[in-house]
Amino acid sequence: MKYQFSFFRVFFISFIGMHLCQPTFEAFASTNPEVKSEWSGRQDTWHGFQRNHFQIEDRKCYVVIPPKVAPGKPWVWRARFPDFHYEMDLELLKQGFHIAYLDVANLFGSPQAISYGNKFYEELTKQHGFQKKVALEGVSRGGLFIYNWALANPEKVSCIYADTPVCDFKSWPGGKGTSAGSESSWQACLKAYKMTEAEALEYKDNPVDRIKLIAAAGIPVLHIISENDQVVPPAENTRLMFSRVPDKFRHNNFKIISVKTGTEKSKGHHFTHPHPEQVVTFIRENTLQKDTNRSSE
Repeated sequence: MKYQFSFFRVFFISFIGMHLCQPTFEAFASTNPEVKSEWSGRQDTWHGFQRNHFQIEDRKCYVVIPPKVAPGKPWVWRARFPDFHYEMDLELLKQGFHIAYLDVANLFGSPQAISYGNKFYEELTKQHGFQKKVALEGVSRGGLFIYNWALANPEKVSCIYADTPVCDFKSWPGGKGTSAGSESSWQACLKAYKMTEAEALEYKDNPVDRIKLIAAAGIPVLHIISENDQVVPPAENTRLMFSRVPDKFRHNNFKIISVKTGTEKSKGHHFTHPHPEQVVTFIRENTLQKDTNRSSE
């Protein structure tokens, strides 16, 4: 009996000793500088992919990391509502694209928003080696940001994909056409642009007014719209803007995916995306770096 007690005592002490030694090894491995991430700040997951959070001044940002990075570090820059119609972003992550987001809420593509955007772009391209030309994705009011940033930086944009985009703040949030607009957002917009309402109504630098510059820069554009959208009516935004594109540019570089009706609850503004694969192809074809040796032959 005494022999059995001694045996179990030795076994127990040995078992505990083995496990007490393991944390020392794990701590050493986790602090090894060779495996340190290039990203600081909080990390979590976005639809199963690693997401890294950081800030540009007082603005929240994040980057979602693909399992295997495509050559050149291509990326998509989402503007507003990054969890709406994200199907194409998940597929692009699988194909090696980073997905990046900068929160520019309540700035409506104003000069301050563009200033934040410029710093965000510099951070990702200079500090993290992202591709110099980025694919821009804007949803709804995010259309104001992506177009105004592209107008300020046309040489840095590979293509533009916009989902029911606002192209004129007089339409939304202003509500000066058929859209009901949003009074609270309109006041926030006026504040962001530092304008009176009278000045805003005379403003001629909305994307809908300057689309010829995007066309002249040769930036491919794809929009998806709902034909019964009462919030951001296509006639005051996408269709009006595209009608101002010179014919020689419109066919090849300005395309529309048309959805007949959006949901009644959203007043036609939301719908199930019918062709996310078309968006993936559009972004891939216009963003992935070409074989320069082959193209020069």
